[in-house]
Amino acid sequence: MQLRARDRVPELTALLSVVSLAAVFGAVGGAVPPSLLPQAPEAAVDAIPHVNAVLSTTALVTIPLAVRAVRRGRIGRHRTLMMATLGLFAAFLVLYLYRITLRGTTAFGGPDAVYRFVYLPTLGVHILLAVACIPLLYYVALVALTRPVHAIRESRHPRVGRIAASLWFVSFLLGDVVYLLLYVVY
Repeated sequence: MQLRARDRVPELTALLSVVSLAAVFGAVGGAVPPSLLPQAPEAAVDAIPHVNAVLSTTALVTIPLAVRAVRRGRIGRHRTLMMATLGLFAAFLVLYLYRITLRGTTAFGGPDAVYRFVYLPTLGVHILLAVACIPLLYYVALVALTRPVHAIRESRHPRVGRIAASLWFVSFLLGDVVYLLLYVVY
């Protein structure tokens, strides 16, 4: 399996990216009927945005710790932290897609000026970065999981990983700002 995946990283990256983005846009666009999903108690569905904020904020800690670890040559710690961050992201995404499929998007309750000049630009950049991160994250994860450490260093993983980690961090940060605007401030 590793040898085949190793030889197909670009193709697997493209396939996984298309499937992931189709799932997200399908859920947001209402293509997934809510009746297909198991029904959680209302309180659990109501808690999802708050749980996701905790997951995002935790990722804001694990990403810089992972970057610091790799800079110090602690490859095992870097891998552990990045896999933890991927797990946080996967949990976030599953919960987000579940809630959005059941309830749809959350309306902004603040003033129109904040909506136009703060909320929408923040949300737009967050979404663009999240979409841009998907193929980068798949690529660096697949390279890391299919190669020995010495080969990872010689690949594009370090360069692409720096870009992916930076964009991912900002996307998580802006996601937390969106959460604060939707559920705390307004």
